[in-house]
Amino acid sequence: MEKEKDSLFSVADIVKRAKRVLNFKTDADLAAYLGVSRSTLSNWIARNSTDFPLLLSKMKDVDYNWLLLGKGSPVHQAKLCNSEYARGEVEIIHNPKTPDPVGDRSVALYDITAAANLKTLLANKRQYIVGKIQIPSIPLCDGALYISGDSMYPILKSGDIVGFKEISSFSNVIYGEMYLVSFNIDGDEYLAVKYVNRSEIDGCIKLVSYNPHHEPMDVPFVAIQAMAIVKFSIRKNMMM
Repeated sequence: MEKEKDSLFSVADIVKRAKRVLNFKTDADLAAYLGVSRSTLSNWIARNSTDFPLLLSKMKDVDYNWLLLGKGSPVHQAKLCNSEYARGEVEIIHNPKTPDPVGDRSVALYDITAAANLKTLLANKRQYIVGKIQIPSIPLCDGALYISGDSMYPILKSGDIVGFKEISSFSNVIYGEMYLVSFNIDGDEYLAVKYVNRSEIDGCIKLVSYNPHHEPMDVPFVAIQAMAIVKFSIRKNMMM
């Protein structure tokens, strides 16, 4: 039984994928496997109409979304359900807006005031978590926190949220990017959100504000307790 022409499917592409997964070189090989003549297979391609029940019955171990639409993986991955409504293998019929759905990309929101500094927060993350942020296509991050101060105003203002990713070595610093920098000067601890530039002073980095009222400062590497690159920022009424 043939299916009427449907623009959602390209039989020529289906045939190509079927030959690929079965490791067949020619249409004749596929036709013989399906138990039809070579001319029948050619007619299916010309009319963009094929015997789907026959095709699918011969390829039970192939993922149908991939075979028919080219989405996902050729290997069929069973999705099992065990609830009061259904048991056994099920088919997901919801089509997400993105072609390839991603897993949970939520980012933990931390209370930096309770941790006192970035180094302590990174060492005891679970203790300081206050919530989670979930945004489609959000960058991979180690966490997010509220900032204070106006050194990066108007790009950032006090109360904004920034997402960050910790760096493990100064050699990984990308100069010119925005960072969270936790450092100690004369026994006082500071957490700054600044652009990090190269310093003219050996053994230092230069922290530069966007706000012109804040002078650049050179901080010795030995005074730095922790650094994390800023991956995104969120304002109450807008996202940057």
